[in-house]
Amino acid sequence: MLALVALLAGGLLAARASGEFQLKDILPFDAQYVWMMKQTRSILETYHVNDGEQKSDEELFYGAMKGMVAAWGDPYSRFVDPDELKQEEIDIEGEYGGLGIYIGSRDGKILVISPIEGTPAHEVGLEPMDEIVKINDDVVLGWNINDVVKMLRGEPGTKVTVWVRREGHDELLRFDITRELIKIESVSQKRLTNDIAYIRIKHFTQKTAEEMLSALKVASETKAKGLVLDLRNNPGGLLDASVAVADYFLDGGEIVSIRGRVEKANEVFTAKPGTAFDGPVAVLINEGSASASEIVAGALKDRERAVLVGEKSFGKGSVQTLFRLPDGSGLFVTIAKYYTPSGVMIDGVGVDPDIVVEGKYTGKLDDDEQLKRAIKEVEVLLVKVPAKAAK
Repeated sequence: MLALVALLAGGLLAARASGEFQLKDILPFDAQYVWMMKQTRSILETYHVNDGEQKSDEELFYGAMKGMVAAWGDPYSRFVDPDELKQEEIDIEGEYGGLGIYIGSRDGKILVISPIEGTPAHEVGLEPMDEIVKINDDVVLGWNINDVVKMLRGEPGTKVTVWVRREGHDELLRFDITRELIKIESVSQKRLTNDIAYIRIKHFTQKTAEEMLSALKVASETKAKGLVLDLRNNPGGLLDASVAVADYFLDGGEIVSIRGRVEKANEVFTAKPGTAFDGPVAVLINEGSASASEIVAGALKDRERAVLVGEKSFGKGSVQTLFRLPDGSGLFVTIAKYYTPSGVMIDGVGVDPDIVVEGKYTGKLDDDEQLKRAIKEVEVLLVKVPAKAAK
């Protein structure tokens, strides 16, 4: 502190001599706001009833950082302290203790984007667009989305109670859930008819492109002429994975573009020449389809490569980049937004299906009206345009 005072004093003396240096050049805010922060801390430390819970400089600084980022009004831009960043890096590897649920923010509400199949969240019946109102004894209305994620995650075997508001229900719904070690399996497949294969992508991970290519090879080897690609309740994931999946169906041309304020945040992603599957395709989407799912759906729709069946997607179409800070903390900043090949912005808008079919995805394919319609559309396309041999 003495060194800082000396530095400031020296700087002020230099300012008088040169007329060039100003205090605002080294402060993050105007001096009056820095002084107000000092006053606020002093008042809290003097008068707050919990006098035995004094906060360290680190705790107060991290709290101030989170507040500053939250002031931008973007739920996907966020500050994480060193411990939180380490946990997120573990999550990227595909395993973490939690419920198996992806959440987003819209109009100040914390919404379920989708539960992952086979996870605790899916098994208890949480659904896309459920609004999370309360976790255990804490009402989370107005909370930062990252703080809500921290509440939901935890050691496998521990329990958490989640209260949600669901359309069509007058009272909050309560779900008592036991956390598990979540392992995300990306791609599954089966045969629907003699001519039509079914591939479901649950999430876009580092392994999705490889798993998808293997699934397409199986479809080819078993003489599938058409395909239903199911992206319902797929909350997204890695941009590169979504670009790779769309590339398998497109023979060159644009897949998606990202547009931001700085040059490096502007890029157009294109498909390579050739395809991995040439037959007719129907893509299933719903309000739980977000981010990377919307990239694939939007690209195949705009390029007239597939017919989209289901309901309008979630509308999470922004790019976050991690900026690492000197103390090991991190800053996730939304630097760009996605645009489909026709120039339509996805964020806050979503992707409209070509054919609207209402329904909830349950995983029971035998009684799935959206899937039945998708199969019908592929069959119609097979009659109109005989499928080329899948490569």
